[in-house]
Amino acid sequence: MEIKIKHLFFCLLFGMLAFASCQKNSADISIPNKPVVVGYLIPGQPISVKVYQQKALDDTATYGAVITGLSLKLSDGSQTVTLTESAKGTYTYSDAFLTTGKTYTLQFTYQNALVSAQTVLPAKPVNYTATKTLINLPTGTGSPNSVDSVADTFRWNNPDSLYHVLVFKNDETAPFQVSGRGTPLVNFTVNVNKTSEYQIYYRSFNYIGTYRAILYGVNKEYIDLLNAQSGSSSQNLTNIPTNVNNGLGIFTAMQADTIKLTLTQY
Repeated sequence: MEIKIKHLFFCLLFGMLAFASCQKNSADISIPNKPVVVGYLIPGQPISVKVYQQKALDDTATYGAVITGLSLKLSDGSQTVTLTESAKGTYTYSDAFLTTGKTYTLQFTYQNALVSAQTVLPAKPVNYTATKTLINLPTGTGSPNSVDSVADTFRWNNPDSLYHVLVFKNDETAPFQVSGRGTPLVNFTVNVNKTSEYQIYYRSFNYIGTYRAILYGVNKEYIDLLNAQSGSSSQNLTNIPTNVNNGLGIFTAMQADTIKLTLTQY
């Protein structure tokens, strides 16, 4: 399985961190100087952790300046490895270090303070299925007067009520829009929480072509960030959730399974 959508998670995170310097807590020291950590442990991909400086509110860059020259250590409780700075501010290691169910602790020193974060690698989704993989969008889908109905149903085993998200990723070089509702997002993420089934409606799709419906098993720290992003705005500044001690951002793990969909319209 190939996953090429980590940039979706980066966009989610950095859309929020511009507000971080506005928040002040008496227990925090020098909040504007805390590093921003972005790390996702995903089997099948090299371990990659990016470390940035915070962005100012008036900074129009996509990311803050990278932080180089750090020594990042990653431990699974019995073995500790050192990540290599493969590009400025990006620290990597082989994914062979990852094992389902293990707890991973990230540590490094920045401005004489210990920065740390911890996460567990969740299990890969089991028995992930879709009722169909060929979806023919009815003519008029997306118009204000169109009647909507269920286009597809996804199911998976979830006896322990673990967190999941579904990511719909269009693989076309130039996706063809079939709806008339402005310029909707081509790719989108659905928080399915702790369920074992999700029904998607025809009007959720605005483009035809090949999609990947990627089901991720995720941890609570990612769900917290996803929920905060959906409820935040410049009129509603809240403390951004983080599981990084002496820092901001997210260090988490996930596993995925993928179903390929073909969307047509005649």
